[in-house]
Formats: sequence, structure tokens, C-alpha cells
Amino acid sequence: QVHLVESGGGLVQAGGSLRLSCAASGEIFRIDGMGWYRQAPGKQRELVAKISGGGLTEYAASFEDRFTISRDNAKDTVYLQMTSLTPEDTGVYYCGMSTSPGYRFDVWGQGIQVTVSS
Repeated sequence: QVHLVESGGGLVQAGGSLRLSCAASGEIFRIDGMGWYRQAPGKQRELVAKISGGGLTEYAASFEDRFTISRDNAKDTVYLQMTSLTPEDTGVYYCGMSTSPGYRFDVWGQGIQVTVSS
């Protein structure tokens, strides 16, 4: 069984930065696409960014200028560097992983809280 554990969240002031990490552990046979989603209070979960096994990245339009997704395949870890944070970025951030080709996320982390104060 594969587990994902997010870290790096917390409280930050508006204009600040945070770097989220998500590490996979367990019986890992294959990791292909990985990504980050966000669920803001009272809203549905939305895609932030995703990255293929080969490092190709895709961003939701509202995040591409401020957030950067990356991965370290040797560590089975995906990162999300967030800059110029605003209170609207507050929410629970989830990482997902696909154990088959593409972005069919079938493993999810437990989520990590990010709170941006004004």
C-alpha cells in the first residue's frame, strides 16, 4: 500500500511564501503523474498544478504566475512552491499520485492546512 504525506503548511502573512512537500512511501511500484489540489473553505476541491513522470507541468490559470510544482523522482516527492500568497489562497492542500500512466490520481494525501492572514 502506498501513502502520501504532506508537509510544509501553516500560517503565513499575505505576500509571503510557503513550500509544500508530499512524500510517497510504502510499496511503490510505479509513480506517474503527481499533483496538488486545493479546497478553500466552502468551495469544491480544485486543481492547482500537476506534473508528469517526465517533469512536464500544467497549472490552473489562477496559479501559474505564483506557484511552481516540481518533483524529485529519487525521493518520490512532489513540491509546491507558493509565492505572493493572499488570503484567498487559504485552504487545505492535497497531493495526489497516479500509479498508472497519466493523471488518474488514485492515491491521496490527508491534506495540509495553509492559512494566509491579511
